[in-house]
Amino acid sequence: MAAHEILAATNAVVTLDVAIPGTVWPWLVTVNMWAKSIGTGVIFMLFLLLRKHPESAKNLRFSTTVVSIIFIHIFLLFTLADLHQPFRMWHIFFYPHVTSAITIGAWMATIFVGLLFLLAFFAFKKDDAKYDKLLIPVVILAIPVTMYTAALMSQCTARELWQMPTETAQMILAALLSGSAAMILLGGNKLDEKAQRTLGVVLGLSAFMSFVMYMAEYIFGPMKAEEVAAVLEYIKGDGPYTVMFWLGQWIAYLIPMGLILLARTNNSASILKLAAILAIAGLWVVKHVWLMIPQLLPMS
Repeated sequence: MAAHEILAATNAVVTLDVAIPGTVWPWLVTVNMWAKSIGTGVIFMLFLLLRKHPESAKNLRFSTTVVSIIFIHIFLLFTLADLHQPFRMWHIFFYPHVTSAITIGAWMATIFVGLLFLLAFFAFKKDDAKYDKLLIPVVILAIPVTMYTAALMSQCTARELWQMPTETAQMILAALLSGSAAMILLGGNKLDEKAQRTLGVVLGLSAFMSFVMYMAEYIFGPMKAEEVAAVLEYIKGDGPYTVMFWLGQWIAYLIPMGLILLARTNNSASILKLAAILAIAGLWVVKHVWLMIPQLLPMS
């Protein structure tokens, strides 16, 4: 954090390098990312189900849209709560800085919410033709809405752990994981066996890919930069977040992967639902650890 002071005699600007005290992004941002993943993820999964299993998904249009609206508003609420000056949020729209990921993300999220309400209207009116036609651009917009937080994190140039390519992939995988898990719970008995298997495959593969990426960073990250090596010490050995990190990996990824295989073997919808619940809960833990540990390292 830079502290500026203007000397009266010379009008010179003196910049002092001051360490940032404490964490800038608290658990509010974790809820932000977690809720957004569910809000966009269910839209991705509804689109998939309507293409592959239209008979199973035909009665899920309205309920899925409502769930998406709820979680996107949770995301927006916690975004607003985390702002240092929440009541000046309107400046983002009337005095925008297009080089800021926050500005671009706010505009995209606002348009996304508007389209979601239009989808809900079509679903309520049971106008499936218009709903399905509008769903395509909504899905396309959901992609950058999902990813923009990765751009915001990558703009924190002092945080070497948050890199745009890996964080973008993790945002998409989080949306697929939480979206498929939420649809398994939301669909319930409305989904036939094939639709449940499809969602189970998406959930399992998303969990596997996310776990592999975290392990790659965990093992090979210290070779990339000394800062990353120092940050990862917080989740190794007696680090303050070691237990939480591994709890998150097991609850979000490893246990659900095992349960999905067990569910496919025994054709059990109950086991699949348990995997979905654990994945959603564990995702919050994983996101929180990854958000907090780079902020524990004192730096400017």
